Amino acid sequence: MATVNVRRLDDEVVSRLKHRASSNNRSLESEIRHILEGAVADDREARRDAFRLLSSQLRVRTAGTRQTPSEVLVRQDRNSGHHAGHA
Repeated sequence: MATVNVRRLDDEVVSRLKHRASSNNRSLESEIRHILEGAVADDREARRDAFRLLSSQLRVRTAGTRQTPSEVLVRQDRNSGHHAGHA
């Protein structure tokens, strides 16, 4: 395997990478490897991984928050007359 050195990274970037690594229970090196592998992976796989990460973060942020079922929101929208196809 090859070794890559990245010089002159802004301290804020490094700080944010460390925070992201910690949030994902990875070392800084492992997090950077994960990011780089994702950047060159198949776009579909990268989008799926990004969606999974985002959705898990959203679940954590909204834990304990009462959610309105989607079918209720759709019905309310349809009943409002503001959906596509109406002038």
